[in-house]
Amino acid sequence: LGDAAKGLVAVLLARVLQEPLGLSDSAIAAVALAALVGHMWPVFFGFKGGKGVATALGVLLALSPATALVCALIWLVMAFGFKVSSLAALVATTAAPLAALFFMPHTSWIFATLAIAILVLLRHKSNILNLIKG
Repeated sequence: LGDAAKGLVAVLLARVLQEPLGLSDSAIAAVALAALVGHMWPVFFGFKGGKGVATALGVLLALSPATALVCALIWLVMAFGFKVSSLAALVATTAAPLAALFFMPHTSWIFATLAIAILVLLRHKSNILNLIKG
């Protein structure tokens, strides 16, 4: 919950300050990406952080609750259906940019979601290899 809140709060704060500070939609997308990158490669922990799934969900929730809901539902179905959390996270992550196409109002946010999905998938390289091996 803390990791999801980290992404959610960062992007919501940027969205609240968007009009008063004159921030563009691209700036909000950059904040979303920065929240994830900061989680994955934190300066204070020697650039060794998490894999980003929960933080990505928090970011998506702030950008587009509908997109986050679609991804969360995919994760739930996959996790309970296949009993493999990492597989569920990978499938939900892969679906995020597609869901964003339908629910996000700004192109820059869709591209940020795509970049976030790519980063999360890259961070899960070892999980992907383990899943392929069985």
